[in-house]
Amino acid sequence: MNTGYRDGEKPVSAENHGKENCRISELIRCGSGALKKNGITDASQDAWLLLEHVSGISRSRGYAHPDLELEPDQANEYKKLISQRAAHIPLQYLTGEAYFMGDRFVVRPGVLIPRQDTERLAEEALLCLKEFAFPKILDLCTGSGCILLSICKERTDAAGVGVELSKKALSAAEENKGLLGVENVRLIQGDVLRTLDYRDFMPGGADLIVSNPPYIPSEILKSLMEEVREHEPREALDGGADGLDFYRHIVPGAMNCLIPGGWLLCEIGFDQGQAVADIYSEAGFADVKILKDYGGLDRVVKGRKERNV
Repeated sequence: MNTGYRDGEKPVSAENHGKENCRISELIRCGSGALKKNGITDASQDAWLLLEHVSGISRSRGYAHPDLELEPDQANEYKKLISQRAAHIPLQYLTGEAYFMGDRFVVRPGVLIPRQDTERLAEEALLCLKEFAFPKILDLCTGSGCILLSICKERTDAAGVGVELSKKALSAAEENKGLLGVENVRLIQGDVLRTLDYRDFMPGGADLIVSNPPYIPSEILKSLMEEVREHEPREALDGGADGLDFYRHIVPGAMNCLIPGGWLLCEIGFDQGQAVADIYSEAGFADVKILKDYGGLDRVVKGRKERNV
């Protein structure tokens, strides 16, 4: 693999390092060059983020003081991370963190990386909860816990349950629960596709159910960018032949668990709005709406269990 270092230049080691190999300006030049040559879109940004992760030196300070030098072990670690990023390992897996709703979340291989688009789901859920005091919230396919934990951090009167099949994701969610200081959430292992009654997860019923389930059609997975296709967990992405397998189970299942007047909100793919809305309507949901994200794409479907049901 082309690492972007000059011909004849060896990585820094305890036995072989010069000041020029530890200088920020040189590390960034080589690092961003390596990433660009290997097809990383935001090469310069990622190079700086990795340097800040290794050294704690911000980009603004680095620009102001380009002759600052890293310790040799830091320079070695930086070059190692650049090589891994050049191999299209996601930046978030290298730094071990991602940001969602303004908070830092722990992520690691085997855990779906939180996306900014998903914030639309959390924001809409908070709006739906305005009419409820002490709401009960069920999150199906909770992953890193970013949706449920963000909601319950805002609504400290809520009681939340997050359900996730993956042990790796549950471990990260538990860590994030502690990181955010959210105490009103219980995280449990469960298979939402094989659970017939979601009251098994929340016996008293839920005021709000949220889910960001796998929704990418199986055949489309192979065309995704390498970072997603090769490194993020397939089980958190693959929604079956048409991408709708989880909705066909979650939507009617949610109807039994919701209290009258309760809401179901699901994230969807940009071209799945009407298909998922139809599943809601067929299951008996009222006030079904397709909501767009801030990029203008369909992103969330919401519906309400009628109060007289």
